Amino acid sequence: MDFDDTPEEAAFRAEARAWIEANAPKHLEAELKRAGFASSGVESEDPLAASKAWQKTKAEAGWACLHWPKEYGGGARSPIERVIWGQEEGVYGALSGPFIIGHGMCGPTVMAWAGEDWKRRLLPPLASGEEIWCQLFSEPAGGSDLAGLRTRAVPADDGSGDWIVNGQKIWTSGAQHSDWGLLITRTDPDVPKHKGLTMFFLRMDSPGVDVRPIKQANGQSGFNEVYFTDVRIPDAQRLGAVGQGWEVSLTTLMNERLSIGSGMSTGFPELFRFCLEEAEIDGRPAVDDAAVRSRLAQFAVRQSGLKYTGMRAITALSKGQTPGPENSIGKLVAGASMQELAMFALDLQGQAGVVWDPDSPQNGRFQAMLMRSPATRIEGGSDEILRNIIGERVLGLPGDIRVDKSVPFKDIPTSGR
Repeated sequence: MDFDDTPEEAAFRAEARAWIEANAPKHLEAELKRAGFASSGVESEDPLAASKAWQKTKAEAGWACLHWPKEYGGGARSPIERVIWGQEEGVYGALSGPFIIGHGMCGPTVMAWAGEDWKRRLLPPLASGEEIWCQLFSEPAGGSDLAGLRTRAVPADDGSGDWIVNGQKIWTSGAQHSDWGLLITRTDPDVPKHKGLTMFFLRMDSPGVDVRPIKQANGQSGFNEVYFTDVRIPDAQRLGAVGQGWEVSLTTLMNERLSIGSGMSTGFPELFRFCLEEAEIDGRPAVDDAAVRSRLAQFAVRQSGLKYTGMRAITALSKGQTPGPENSIGKLVAGASMQELAMFALDLQGQAGVVWDPDSPQNGRFQAMLMRSPATRIEGGSDEILRNIIGERVLGLPGDIRVDKSVPFKDIPTSGR
């Protein structure tokens, strides 16, 4: 690994740092620094409006979606320059939350599979934050088995060439704020489950689309149920061939795991400061306790492993290479670590750990982390899915047994049969 910037990278870093210093919304800096997990922390103004304003400012100056081509609203920069930008953006990066799915997952899929006219229509407003995207993948009966989805798309019987969609998606992040969505459907139940899928994109205000926010344990509603009742989608809004949806979805999933894993915080720096400055055991700083130091050391080792695994990916980008499936390691370890770390922090808080309000230790950060952490271990691929990927594609272990892989989807037994 190479931890140093090249002269060109150092010059880019200096340029990015100077622009951010001159243009960042510094009136929000204090709130952003206090942000809890999965929240920008902005309360003095509409957080979505603040995010859109910062994204627009970046786009107008050529700093949005740095690795995208300029004709699609990007900056035509290298992947490593995108990484450097993220490092320099710092706390202001929290304002990018509403755009993570669109920029990191939907955009690359549209870029890879849509026609040129659609790319020029859809990607620039996505890059600038004018339009927000979501991905309509998970379903109540499918769990982490995406290929087990049951939302159906059938040709309209009026000869228009349109498709009629009926079904339900769940755990759709940001659907209530989205203008567009990537939708994967089943178009042929007579072939094995991975073969009969087709991908579309659609306006989220299309007739028949019903978005219902899900109230979460942390009080937020980042996830949604989405119902489709006779939703009409033009065939021009299909990505890939009919039946090619699984291949198209792999583009989205690959980018999803890279985006989530590379951006996930475990909260270790905050825990370490908490043990040094606030938490006490028998009237002394918690860090003086040998058992606390032992747990901190364990977390520090994991944090170091995540850091240097990430640095391997950054080094690959710097050399013009594409990081491989080992990026699943970041999400797998970070998600579990965040949950364990939050539970340990609340143990240190004692009775105060059950209180969650602005006066809570660390502004309720660890309570927010604990309430959100189960979702991090599911979204973008559950722990079990990621272990399979690491085992099979990184370690070369035999593939998991999949007895339904060659069975027509309509013949796969369900729990009700």
